[in-house]
Amino acid sequence: MSQQGAMNGAEILLKALVDQGVEVIFGYPGGAILPIYDELFKQNRLKHILVRHEQAAVHAAEGYARSTGKVGCVLVTSGPGATNTVTGLADALCDSVPLVCLTGQVPTHLIGNDAFQEADITGITRPCTKHNYLVKDVADLARIVHEAFHVARSGRPGPVLVDLPKDVVQAHGEYHGPTRFKSKYKPQVKGDLKAIEKAVEMIAAAKRPIVYVGGGVVNSGPAACQLLTQFVRLAGFPCTQTLMGLGAFPSSDPLSLGMLGMHGTYEANLAMHDCDVMINVGARFDDRVTGRLNAFSPNSKKIHIDIDPSSINKNVVVDLAVVGDAAHILEDMIKVWKAKQVRIDDKALRAWWAQIEQWRGKDCLRYPASNAIIKPQYAIQRLYELTKHKNPFITTEVGQHQMWAAQHFRFEKPNHWLTSGGLGTMGYGLPAAMGVQVAHPGALVIDIAGESSIQMNIQELATLAQHKLPVKVFILNNQYMGMVRQWQELIHGGRYSESHMHTHPDFVKLAEAFGAVGLRAEKPSQVDDLINEMISVDRPVVAELRTDASENCFPMIMPGMAHNEMVLGPEDRSVEHPGSEEDGMVLV
Repeated sequence: MSQQGAMNGAEILLKALVDQGVEVIFGYPGGAILPIYDELFKQNRLKHILVRHEQAAVHAAEGYARSTGKVGCVLVTSGPGATNTVTGLADALCDSVPLVCLTGQVPTHLIGNDAFQEADITGITRPCTKHNYLVKDVADLARIVHEAFHVARSGRPGPVLVDLPKDVVQAHGEYHGPTRFKSKYKPQVKGDLKAIEKAVEMIAAAKRPIVYVGGGVVNSGPAACQLLTQFVRLAGFPCTQTLMGLGAFPSSDPLSLGMLGMHGTYEANLAMHDCDVMINVGARFDDRVTGRLNAFSPNSKKIHIDIDPSSINKNVVVDLAVVGDAAHILEDMIKVWKAKQVRIDDKALRAWWAQIEQWRGKDCLRYPASNAIIKPQYAIQRLYELTKHKNPFITTEVGQHQMWAAQHFRFEKPNHWLTSGGLGTMGYGLPAAMGVQVAHPGALVIDIAGESSIQMNIQELATLAQHKLPVKVFILNNQYMGMVRQWQELIHGGRYSESHMHTHPDFVKLAEAFGAVGLRAEKPSQVDDLINEMISVDRPVVAELRTDASENCFPMIMPGMAHNEMVLGPEDRSVEHPGSEEDGMVLV
């Protein structure tokens, strides 16, 4: 690189990334961004992972960020390179993932002239980023990059985009480190002590309490999850987690009710409905959790702890809000609880737990066993049992397999469960797993997938092969877009409009074509051998399991229904399953 006083914009950018602690960039080169790639070639501080599609670059950066707690970094070119990141940026915004996406742009004098590969990416991404910047002067470049990382990681995390015109990254200027700049963005971190004391008073008076945990606790960091666990055990309260909150509280703890919401457990949803005090820590009252709003937890006092003030009273009006970082607030709550020597109503709490144990007795996640066909729930249960000793990282695509994974794979610690929650992005799991594997080279990383969703970004198998990333892809192939088919069956009279794909690739041969190992199981008796072989191979693996085409994901809160109106299985309503035969061929 040049001397500090005579750096070009590309050098300034890379120096800023290094000073921000960036170690890995996920990207794809192109004309407008080539000056930066030229400088990348000249240095060895930053590792670059060449993806096969820019959407995958963002999802890979999400996987990297969510599994490490660091800010993910993306580098793409202008025009279609930049617009291809939109889905990933929207996904990261919905799930509060800290990213900085660097996009190439045409030279400043051509902006607005419909130049080749020009796109107004700051305009396009304004609704799907936490903030974005168009750098117009090399003198502003270092400051903007440092501020972008600060904004991405502070408060409620999220994606930030920095658009880089080609002439700016070619111009020369001076570099200044992050200590030179002070951002005006200073979100509230400490909670109001009076509000925390009031929350403890409300909690202490509860007869039927529940702790409702969201992804905000995971985002706050391992300390927040430890403090949450300490608080829940101190109080002896039942604890339920959202899809994004899984792992924030140990699933094996008897105080855990598992996941709540549309495909949550019977006991979690009924406890939410009947509680008298709800402590929401880091969740946003998402519609997939609340069900019908006017019937959501109708007789409870609601406490909402969240770092994002815009989430307060947005979907559900609460009785008490505490704005701040979950770790700080939980720490203060525990201090206040101990200082006041809080005594809860033990008799009422025992009665509440007796009711919850009665609901647990429903065994709502049971399913009919089969020796003839692989049940998807069985496949995930066996995957869990045979891999739990390796402390794996699990990513998913989106669909039925995602919900079955959330129900049947158990998570004891945070940052090991990565799925697309708010946006529900098909194609998320494989590139996200790729990012996790880059961050944790020796770890077991598994993408639980469906045969439809995996094809959204299946080209990234080539990235795995190039960078020798031994990600395992665990495909539950039911030959349908399963969740779409389930809704068509239960809600649209069994009219399976365009939810069945009549042709799929041979996944074993496809894996081999990409330089991976291909495996297949068609019977339950083959599942364990497939899993053991899959995890023993130090290469990328695509494992296809031919599963029951007619299996639905239960329990389920139907659209427009409340938590106490769950459907526990097909016996709860008259439904017609799709046939197991079509055109004379058995669909397994």
